[in-house]
Amino acid sequence: MAHPYIPLTDEDRRAMLATVGVASVDDLFAEIPAEHRDPALDLPPALSEAELLRELQELAARNRSTGELPSFLGAGAYRHYIPSVVDHILRRGEYLTAYTPYQPEISQGTLQTIFEFQSLVCELTGMDVANAGMYDGASALAEACLMACSVTGRERIVLLDTVHPHATETVRTYAGGRGLTVEVIPPGPAPLAGDVACLAAQQPNFFGYLEELASLGRAAHEAGALFAVSADPVSLGLLRPPADFGADIVVGEGQPLGVPLSFGGPYVGLFACREQFVRHLPGRIVGRTHDLESRTGYVLTLQTREQHIRRERATSNICTSQQLVALAFTVALCTLGKQGLRRMAELCYHKAHYAAERIAALPGYELPLDGRFFQEFVVRCPRPPAEVNSRLLERGIIGGYDVSGRIERGLLLCFSELHAREEVDALVKALGEMAA
Repeated sequence: MAHPYIPLTDEDRRAMLATVGVASVDDLFAEIPAEHRDPALDLPPALSEAELLRELQELAARNRSTGELPSFLGAGAYRHYIPSVVDHILRRGEYLTAYTPYQPEISQGTLQTIFEFQSLVCELTGMDVANAGMYDGASALAEACLMACSVTGRERIVLLDTVHPHATETVRTYAGGRGLTVEVIPPGPAPLAGDVACLAAQQPNFFGYLEELASLGRAAHEAGALFAVSADPVSLGLLRPPADFGADIVVGEGQPLGVPLSFGGPYVGLFACREQFVRHLPGRIVGRTHDLESRTGYVLTLQTREQHIRRERATSNICTSQQLVALAFTVALCTLGKQGLRRMAELCYHKAHYAAERIAALPGYELPLDGRFFQEFVVRCPRPPAEVNSRLLERGIIGGYDVSGRIERGLLLCFSELHAREEVDALVKALGEMAA
């Protein structure tokens, strides 16, 4: 063996090259111009560990973090309170290093936490069954749309244009590989065509406002389609679950509960559905049973993807475990409890409405959208949002998300239970000073 981490013999290499029809490794990469195959790297001299750590700390100090400054960013990634016990549990070695629990006899702890995660997702969403988690909320919505196509035998997916644009692009990506059609429409009373596999909505939507889920669910079912809803789990501490409005599949992003912003990941996608669709469910399901001695045991009850057995019959290509992130979600939600989650949701709601009332009263500012919102809302600013955010940062405030591509001079602001009244008042004062 020439390399301790590449356990291939010369004979192995020759066999692989022969299989692809080339005589040498050089021939394999002949299509790449010679000057680009092994370019010289202009790297600085090597540093010691202490020197490297110092340099990285200096680079990190250039950032302005949401922990350092009050931040009003949302748009799909949220800063909420994370109980300290979450990190304590995650750092336990049996969880931190665990992988896919194919062998239940040595994976009872991991399997139990997955079962509890599934149970909590069902309670939140009002659905019958939930899986062990997806990559994130966007991929969960995409899998929901593919699942609807599998259930109905149809090939057209319809999403509301108020779904998060990143999630919409993820659906397009997933659907493109299957040759499925994706259509984006505005919310409204127009009936759906009879060839639609599913109608997908987000609650609250990308702009923070609540959709009329009941009418959307009726429209989907009248067309013979499934109704999929992507829901914010924190909002479900206050709002009625999507199941009450006829949802067939409910997905969501688990990040708001127990997971820090983390520069975009890793996160965990929530996925739940009605029992009659369980055989079409992507991923896996953990079940609870009893052994011959009546002891409680946990097993992988359903592995519908069948990737490791019959890949051509797999319901999904998801093949990894987000269990560590799902465990963070589980511990956070169990620590908060029903009343804690409701209180968190109430604080988000009331602080957002307090801020909206004060900002709307400022000269030059208005709320361009009608309806009810949860913790986010759009403000039309007297100046371009990029300029507003830049000026806010000069005052030690991280502003909102620029949605001027969708709403003229629109700035999406988010408020959570972590915002103190003084921080909200400071934001309002800074915005008022910019109006002049």
